Amino acid sequence: MNSDSDLQIAGDILAVQHLLQPEKEHPDTVAEYAGLARSIAADRSRWAHLVAYDATTRWYHRLRTGPGYEVWLLSWLPGQGTGGTHDHGRSSGVLTVLEGELTERTATGVRTLGRGAQRVFAPGYAHGIVNDSLEPAVSLHVYYPGLTEMPMHEGAAVFHRSAPRARSGSSA
Repeated sequence: MNSDSDLQIAGDILAVQHLLQPEKEHPDTVAEYAGLARSIAADRSRWAHLVAYDATTRWYHRLRTGPGYEVWLLSWLPGQGTGGTHDHGRSSGVLTVLEGELTERTATGVRTLGRGAQRVFAPGYAHGIVNDSLEPAVSLHVYYPGLTEMPMHEGAAVFHRSAPRARSGSSA
């Protein structure tokens, strides 16, 4: 049998370096930004030692910047939230929950985002985020282009801060 596949020609997949895509230093696509967030989330040593909590407001720390994007680490104590519905101006983004649980409220409904949950949004996407649980939460936010504004939507009826609630299920 005669075949001209690269694998059969080379005889070893590791010897076929010309087929392997080099790892990008900086993301270019929505999927790559989501992948960047997942890779940071998976490497706790890159962010866990930086997390702090502030009893008066959400805590945040810029974790990384690159050409046209920023990565932010945020912590949320029970009851802390964005203070209402907002959008991110001209920025798109990826929100990833690293620890705990957050509640997202939009014009179309309410969703609970647990550890590992990821949301991707485009410019103009309006939402409110709050920690409705009794446990602290940590999230990672990638904005592209970097976040320059966060307009609040006055009078928007989609955000109602509720009393913190106990988490259902196990606390794995």
